[in-house]
Order: sequence, then C-alpha cells, then structure tokens
Amino acid sequence: MPPPNIHGTGLVIGDRGVLITGASGAGKTTLALALVDRFQGRGLYARLVGDDQLFVSARGGRPLMRAPPAISGLAEVHGIGPRPLSIEPAAVIDLVVCLVPSEATERLQEDTTQAIAGCPVPRIDSCERNVAAALPLVAARLGLPPFSPA
Repeated sequence: MPPPNIHGTGLVIGDRGVLITGASGAGKTTLALALVDRFQGRGLYARLVGDDQLFVSARGGRPLMRAPPAISGLAEVHGIGPRPLSIEPAAVIDLVVCLVPSEATERLQEDTTQAIAGCPVPRIDSCERNVAAALPLVAARLGLPPFSPA
C-alpha cells in the first residue's frame, strides 16, 4: 500500500525541503520553478522533488516527500503540459508554503505549524499567483540569501 498522497509541489534548496500547497491554479509549480531557478543561480543546490502530487511518510519523526513513479521527473508547464526535468528523488519537509487568496494572508504572520504525515512542520502563507512576494518570504524563513547569517 503506497503512503498517503497529497496535492502539492515539493523541492529541495540546499539541505532544506519545501512543500508548496494550494488550490489548483494557485501557482505551486510556478513558484517551485522560480525558487529552483533563483537559488541555482546563487550557487545553491536546488531541484524539484515532485510536481502536483507527492507521497508523504514519516521517517525518524520527520516528514519525507517523494513523487509517485508515474509522474516522477515531470513538471507541468501551464499551457503546454508535462515536461521532463532533473529531480531529487526524496526530501525531508522543513517548510510548508501554503498559497492562499490575498485576502487570507496576514501582513505579519505568527509562527504556525502544519501536520504532515503526523509530524509538525513550520508553515507560512503566501498570496497565490504572486511569485515576487513569495520568493523573499521563503528565503527569509529558511535563512537563505540574501537573508543568510553573516
């Protein structure tokens, strides 16, 4: 029996795993690809784990994500369909980014968590379809450039 399947897009940046969730059309794939592009361009390891659907399970008290075999190595490009790309086969989830309508986001967010595979994971909300707002939010939360410690 396969592990639970969740609707989301996963990626790894450096040694940190990010799960992006939200409604269909919220911009999960677009944000994930923008994050990969930004941090690869800054010399960090960054790759997609899976797009649209992910299997999640708990390993050693931490949530792990991987793409279902049928869609592993593919990302859906809006308007033209699935396209192959290099992936990371699995990653621990260190942060959940939930894409929500702009009226549902708070200017300053309280620290919050979301249970993934029974494990609490830090969560931030970002406006759906707004990559420009999400990029610095994710970088700041993960302590990535330009928010890296000196």
